[in-house]
Amino acid sequence: MKKTILSIGLMLCVAVGANAQDHSKVQPETTTPNPVNPNAPKFKFDTEVLDYGTIEHNADGNREFKFTNVGKEPLIISNAVGSCGCTTPNWPKEPIKPGATGVIKVKYATDRIGAFEKTITISSNAETPSKVIKIKGVVNPDPAPANNDMKK
Repeated sequence: MKKTILSIGLMLCVAVGANAQDHSKVQPETTTPNPVNPNAPKFKFDTEVLDYGTIEHNADGNREFKFTNVGKEPLIISNAVGSCGCTTPNWPKEPIKPGATGVIKVKYATDRIGAFEKTITISSNAETPSKVIKIKGVVNPDPAPANNDMKK
């Protein structure tokens, strides 16, 4: 009796598994592309990569990305996020009118020594809703203390 129940259970599992793998019954996904808004706002940055150059340890880490809305509708930035906690962006909360300029302020934590390259991802209602801009540079270590022990 146990063998019969086990055999029926095994056949059921095989049948269900085989049916689950039958992709011929799946309807192909149809997607319609989103229509492009010819009046959509558009970013035009003075530069998309800000190079801090070589700076001193704990130097001023504040910089600005300047941009213009070259679209035909107001540009609304909903969010801006740094690629790590050491990069903090601050963006305009009010809409940027067509032809108007704006600034995204970025603060990099210059207490970290060495080369860096970080990104800021901007979310908006622009023609390209997600835009990535970059900062890069090198933070020098503190100078070595002078060695006054010359009596050897």
